[in-house]
Amino acid sequence: MKKSLGARIIVGATPVWIVGTYDTEGKPNIMAAAWAGVCCSDPPCVAVSLRKATYSHDSIVQHKAFTVNIPSVDYVKEADYAGIASGRDVDKFAKLKFTPIRGDLVYAPYIQEFPLVLECKLLHIIEIGLHTQFIGEILDVKAEESIFGEKQIPQLEKITQFLFSPGTRTYYKIGDYIGKAFSIGEDCDK
Repeated sequence: MKKSLGARIIVGATPVWIVGTYDTEGKPNIMAAAWAGVCCSDPPCVAVSLRKATYSHDSIVQHKAFTVNIPSVDYVKEADYAGIASGRDVDKFAKLKFTPIRGDLVYAPYIQEFPLVLECKLLHIIEIGLHTQFIGEILDVKAEESIFGEKQIPQLEKITQFLFSPGTRTYYKIGDYIGKAFSIGEDCDK
């Protein structure tokens, strides 16, 4: 029997993304975002939801652009810090010894040290409540060649991405390969 827990954000785990923006002075900034995910395949889009109080919120609105930087577990401490500290008070690129690279297609920086980066143009802003959801069209994906598998596609196991569990406020490394999507379920037809 299931027990009701009420309306809460316990959904398993969410990706940890580092969102890159330039502030009003043109200074590069990053922040951790876990209210995020893929939201459309054509055009390819992602959504990130940020509180209005964050330093990055107004930067996305102003510049209509952001990057999504996917950290590996090697950077879990730095990613956590990017969510703790505010760009109002500290230069997180300098503090974390990250190299800011200006996006080729959008006015937003990305982190050179991270294996996978998305350059996003802002398409929609949706006011939800405490958070604003920014939907960005992916204009380019940049990936280190070391994470490529077949067909020049980044492989999850080579990135060693991690997740955030909102209910327990903890991080988890993504586990083992379990099967091929859109085919493993074919066994249910038998």
